[in-house]
Amino acid sequence: MRNHDLVFLKHFSMVIVFLVAVTGVLILLGLYFNSQLQPEPNPVAQAAMVQRLQPAGGVYAGSTGAAAQAAAAAAAAAASAGQVAYDGTLDGKVIYDNLCGACHTSGAGGAPKLVRAEWTARIAQGMDTVHKHAIEGFQGSAGIMPAKGGNPNLTDEQVIAAVDWMLDNLQ
Repeated sequence: MRNHDLVFLKHFSMVIVFLVAVTGVLILLGLYFNSQLQPEPNPVAQAAMVQRLQPAGGVYAGSTGAAAQAAAAAAAAAASAGQVAYDGTLDGKVIYDNLCGACHTSGAGGAPKLVRAEWTARIAQGMDTVHKHAIEGFQGSAGIMPAKGGNPNLTDEQVIAAVDWMLDNLQ
């Protein structure tokens, strides 16, 4: 190699080392300034925190609060009195597909699936009790059954038709 080739390699190497050093300094400065910024809040985490901080129950405000609750329940009952669910059909399959299947297919809330083994203890109590629990609701150690499956617009006859359809279609 000639002398001017060695000089070129020496200068080129120094330029490369200088550029690597500048890059390292820029990376370190970027990391430092980024660490000084406040992190943006995660909206999902904030929503979860707000949900966790919600009170577990309401406040009883004496007779005034009870009166307001009774008035709200009466207004809700009056508003739904003229409505009939699913056009008043007594086809248990229609009612099951639109309402009951949501819980009785997956077993949500302890709801028995359409499997005979899960219904034997309930059937042993008698059909009147099964119908009563479906209409009025029931909470036991195995789970919860909301009154009329959670749809107050169902008539008692519709609930009975849905329960009978379910029992006729147990596997």
